[in-house]
Amino acid sequence: MKIASFNVKKLGLSKVNDDFVRTYLIKIVSRYSVVVMLEVVDANGRAMKKFLEKLNEYRDNRHDPFSMESSKMLGRSTYKEKFVFFYRAREVKLIDSFQYEEEGRDVFAREPFAVQFKCLNTGVCNRALGYAIFHIRILALWLLLMTFVMMNSTDIFLQNIMILGDFNADGPYLSNRKKENSPMWYPPYFWLIDDKVDTTTSNKNDHTYDRIVVFGNHMYEAVGANSAKAFNFQRAYHLPDAQAISDHYPVEVELL
Repeated sequence: MKIASFNVKKLGLSKVNDDFVRTYLIKIVSRYSVVVMLEVVDANGRAMKKFLEKLNEYRDNRHDPFSMESSKMLGRSTYKEKFVFFYRAREVKLIDSFQYEEEGRDVFAREPFAVQFKCLNTGVCNRALGYAIFHIRILALWLLLMTFVMMNSTDIFLQNIMILGDFNADGPYLSNRKKENSPMWYPPYFWLIDDKVDTTTSNKNDHTYDRIVVFGNHMYEAVGANSAKAFNFQRAYHLPDAQAISDHYPVEVELL
């Protein structure tokens, strides 16, 4: 079962209505059993509804269709985004979703969103698997994750959790000193996307902003060998320019 996180850069109706962009987004999403899209700008839901319809008309998706689950619109200003999951209903069953709500200090520009799936065909998911989705800086991630786990303190979330998204975990956002001082950089957290992986489509940097982290040995042992990587769709599809689609590549991993 292949899982991915994809920051699509202002994914809204204009991109969905662009035949070129939509075609390649559909090809990319169709590679996965579960994929979460970040930076979705779609307050009324029309863009993602249309994308889901077109996605399920594509090749084998007609017989193995996707379903969708999304967060609310998130943001401090008039500009807001949401997280949207696309998942194959024959492979995973959605059990629950959870929108983190801040109390007191306004720490997060976009509050995290989590879902709980029952995997139907994969050994790791004899019980449910929790995915926590973030688009924040790494220094805030540790405190937030501890809050999240305590609020959902069941064996499911303590043993079967995957944390993925755009952590801004490189470049000017994260020094080596800050990384070494973060408890999340050490077991029982396992960072699957190596620091040398370029997750951006820009030719001006090779930063590893997007990450996938699993919690605990149980989850780590279920990860397919060498399956965690960025998917360079520009190279795979021989595109002259990836920027029209996104400024990030998806990051992906396979669970056995």
